[in-house]
Amino acid sequence: MSTGVQTTVPTVTPEARRRAPKQVRRAPGGGHMWWRYVLVAIVLVWALFPVMFLISAALNPAGTLSTSSLLPTEFSLSNLHILLNDASRPYTTWYRNSLIIGIVGALAQTFIGACAAYAFSRMRFTGRRPGLLALLLLQLFPAFLAFVALYITFAAIGDVVPTLGLNSVWGLLLVYMGGAMGANVWLLKGYFDTVPRELDEAAKVDGASHARIFFTMTLRLVMPILVTVFMLGFVGLYSEFILASIFLRDVDSQTLSVGLYSMTVGNERNRLFGQFATGALLASLPVVVLYLGAQRYLVGGLTQGSVK
Repeated sequence: MSTGVQTTVPTVTPEARRRAPKQVRRAPGGGHMWWRYVLVAIVLVWALFPVMFLISAALNPAGTLSTSSLLPTEFSLSNLHILLNDASRPYTTWYRNSLIIGIVGALAQTFIGACAAYAFSRMRFTGRRPGLLALLLLQLFPAFLAFVALYITFAAIGDVVPTLGLNSVWGLLLVYMGGAMGANVWLLKGYFDTVPRELDEAAKVDGASHARIFFTMTLRLVMPILVTVFMLGFVGLYSEFILASIFLRDVDSQTLSVGLYSMTVGNERNRLFGQFATGALLASLPVVVLYLGAQRYLVGGLTQGSVK
């Protein structure tokens, strides 16, 4: 039975077919993306190659460089046992010194940088702009230009206060604090500028001082950049070698970087390579744990403060 309604099929002209966008035929299973997976595999192999070699050398019971291979053939913890019980190379003391320098130094640098960044961001005073430019200008000079002067200075300080002189972890920390107001101030200031000033003005109306605003409100709002600066400071101080090798000459006062380097110098390089590989793997654990625990702050802290 006919309903009386006629349906028309639209016709497509040849000109409309030519103007229509062409559909790209993709190979099943994402075949057009195969080169990206190959590239990722190459990068992973390139990055994991030294790690696999260190793991293999650490598990090698012979403990020498000449017998080490890329893939482990034998499994033994003898290198770890020797490393932790060698009185001439106090690895646990080196580990403790590095952690003290990394944690205390990073906290101090973050606090000093945050105080300076808050002042440059929120306060208006004479010399504000020249001070910022001076901090930027000082970064152009390499740090090793001051090493001789620092060595002579702290050698004289050690005659009066041995705790803050040469061969002292606290003396080395004091040197590191001299560069706390560096590039971090610019990074922190850029993030502080993203915090609305209306919050500070509202707090001032309620009778809050600059110190109270800074400690109770601003620091909580800029926590991502504080964590980022702490991470960068910890990694830099934890692995610093040049200045630590100049200041720390006694075995018991050395850090991990200096102590592990001494195991690869001269004729000991081949014999102690297994212990060196074990010590290097253990030394990387704090950095890995820190990045895994605070990685969600890293991207936001770096990007939001750099685009202001």
